[in-house]
Amino acid sequence: MIVFRKAGVEDTPLIEELAQEIFPATYKEMLSEGQIEFMMDWMYSQENLRRQILEDGHIYHIVYYEGKPVGYVSLQQQGERLWHLQKIYLKPGMQGKAVGKKMFLFALEYIRANSLLPCTMELNVNRDNVKAWQFYEHMGMHKASQGDFPIGNGYYMNDYIMALEVK
Repeated sequence: MIVFRKAGVEDTPLIEELAQEIFPATYKEMLSEGQIEFMMDWMYSQENLRRQILEDGHIYHIVYYEGKPVGYVSLQQQGERLWHLQKIYLKPGMQGKAVGKKMFLFALEYIRANSLLPCTMELNVNRDNVKAWQFYEHMGMHKASQGDFPIGNGYYMNDYIMALEVK
């Protein structure tokens, strides 16, 4: 059974713990160890997670599979009709159980329930993460643009920006 639970600031230790397992495993073949460490602090330190939730409007949900936390989804409304799927991450070994698909569909349903329609959902995906962007294409998204975004310390996110019209 898959359950989604809205997260608050009290859940930042759990999100950080999940990210410590998921994020490096996801990007170990694409990013340097230094960039992974930098991005972990930049996105997943307790302080930055609290800021995302309290100030930046990130709406996190923890994903449970058979009662155990296995991932997280974060959405952020960026305009009246624009949402950004900031994060959608699942523990290694959970692929192939339809959990990722259910996470994506959960994000769409959340947007439908909380936005004026039609609207757009966008996400950034690393251009080297072929498996991920092919999954998003399979889910109906398209590559709207691409960019090399400086994040600090001389590091860049080399991403496709993918989009989907939500009706």
